[in-house]
Amino acid sequence: MSRSLRISYPGAFYHITSRGNEQKAVFKSSRDRGKFLEYLESAVKRYDAIIHTYCLMDNHYHLLLETPSGNLSRIMAHINGAYTNYFNTKRERAGHLFQGRYKAILVEADEYAQELSRYIHLNPVRAKIVQLPEEYEWTSYGYYIGKKKAPEWLRMDFILGYFGKKLSEAQKGYKIFVSIMIDKQYENPLKDVTSSTILGTQGFIGFIKEKYLSDQKEDKGLPALKALARKATIEDISNEVDKSIKDDKKLARNIKIYFSRRLTGERLDDIGRYFGIGGSGVCQMGRRIAMQMEQDVKFAKLIKKIEDKMSRMKP
Repeated sequence: MSRSLRISYPGAFYHITSRGNEQKAVFKSSRDRGKFLEYLESAVKRYDAIIHTYCLMDNHYHLLLETPSGNLSRIMAHINGAYTNYFNTKRERAGHLFQGRYKAILVEADEYAQELSRYIHLNPVRAKIVQLPEEYEWTSYGYYIGKKKAPEWLRMDFILGYFGKKLSEAQKGYKIFVSIMIDKQYENPLKDVTSSTILGTQGFIGFIKEKYLSDQKEDKGLPALKALARKATIEDISNEVDKSIKDDKKLARNIKIYFSRRLTGERLDDIGRYFGIGGSGVCQMGRRIAMQMEQDVKFAKLIKKIEDKMSRMKP
């Protein structure tokens, strides 16, 4: 089986997982978990890593991690290498602690960071270790809801910024966002990962393909990326939506915002400026359209029809 391609650049955002060899525990005590968090802190200080969220389970961990310096491999070599040395020395053992390479999914942050943070923080609930996420000590959730004082190395403002301008308001909004899914079945946001490597809209994947994978040979690159259409522009989307919806300008505008978020790869604030709203408004509109699609089959078919037409646009 071929190794997953690593895509690394300044400002990249990743969902990271690493599992114990043979599914064995990599954290056997509170001291182990505390030591691992120390290595996250040193990765921030020494390698310019940004840790947005984390969850330490018994035999694996999850991180949402950003690399301002584009040095993912150095960051992860430090975290996993230092912790392995600690674990092996403490228990007088040798050899690998983690199962192969860590898994790094390149993420379109504006589109998926909120959902991935919720997915990570609900891990202990899904595993039936606790009933409420705030009951589990070894995640960043308690800091996000203001239950305890956050360490300086944990970066929460990016995700909390989607839930309010004031910290108390954002913490309350985030707690509601996570809590509403505690007793519900919901789809793993990682189900949409392309080629085990990228999680993002068509526009984001197109941008990554063009900027960072253009020199990849077809037999060594990401096969699924070859079939993707070119990155759409907001103008492309506007023209196509106007052809399909002529009698309801408000609806057409809302759908344009929805597709612009999904397909262009543009930042939320840039899309918002085009339509005269804020970046948070773009996010909210995306959720409204997605919810309407779930509730209205006819509407969902309309959206699918427009998307199919856009996928056939020639470069």
